[in-house]
Amino acid sequence: MIELNGEPFGPMHQTFGGDTLNAAVYLSRSARKNPDIHFVSAMGTDNLSSGMLQRWQEENINTSLVLRDSHRTPGLYLIQVDQQGERTFLYWRNQSAARYLLQHPEFASVKTALAKMDIVMVSGISLAILPEGDRMSMVNLLAELSGAGVRIAFDTNFRPALWSGGEELKTVKEIYSKLFAVCDFALVTFDDEQQVWGDKTPEMTLARLQKAGARNIVIKLGAEGCLVWSKDHRLHERVPTTPVANVVDTTSAGDSFNGGFLSALLEGRSLVECCQRGNALAGIVIQHRGAIVPRHATDALAQ
Repeated sequence: MIELNGEPFGPMHQTFGGDTLNAAVYLSRSARKNPDIHFVSAMGTDNLSSGMLQRWQEENINTSLVLRDSHRTPGLYLIQVDQQGERTFLYWRNQSAARYLLQHPEFASVKTALAKMDIVMVSGISLAILPEGDRMSMVNLLAELSGAGVRIAFDTNFRPALWSGGEELKTVKEIYSKLFAVCDFALVTFDDEQQVWGDKTPEMTLARLQKAGARNIVIKLGAEGCLVWSKDHRLHERVPTTPVANVVDTTSAGDSFNGGFLSALLEGRSLVECCQRGNALAGIVIQHRGAIVPRHATDALAQ
């Protein structure tokens, strides 16, 4: 999406962002073995869409699976940040090209390509923006990929504004539960899990995700780091992070964690090391404004 960051009727900076895109960018920046990173979405054929694709390519992201839709344009969001660095969002994306990704006439080629990937990452936002009928189609596709040996990473990334009405929360739980059952890596944020499930502690979240069938679980705890669990590796550990004195903007904290975690995972690092890299990257990102921070800020992590 197009990102506007600043004060309403005041100074405003325009760039781009989106949770899974942010993760892809930070995966690329923190990777030390140059993985082949594909971003899957749909964009318009307008100049803004073309400009964004060019900038993603400059981040070493393969955009061959980004479909072009001549009838639609990108989504738009505005970030407003308070004095503590916490943010609120306004969105305009009901008619964005990405919302209709699964209905694109060329999506079959994307499905074929996904079956050849090592890891496919999806988020709750990826699902929430889809028309209702397409959400379960996406869940079924991810289940098929998992059955074929593709590892699935899932970040619930719950945004209430994208799920309207009381009945929708029931739908959220049903969809998330189906994905937990097939995902290899549940990369969740405790605050989100509290909103959806009413969990009182991270250990409650962990127990629920274990019961749902997630194979490896990371619960992001903000300034407290994260909790990581793996049945196969017999791991159950808190991974602390270095406190950040000057939090400027928490936008993309969880996304950058995901990118750092996945880059270390693709290098064969232990899950604790993956969490440490995710923590370190998120700690850098929250000291800058916007979803995608200046490249020089993250250069040291790729050394």
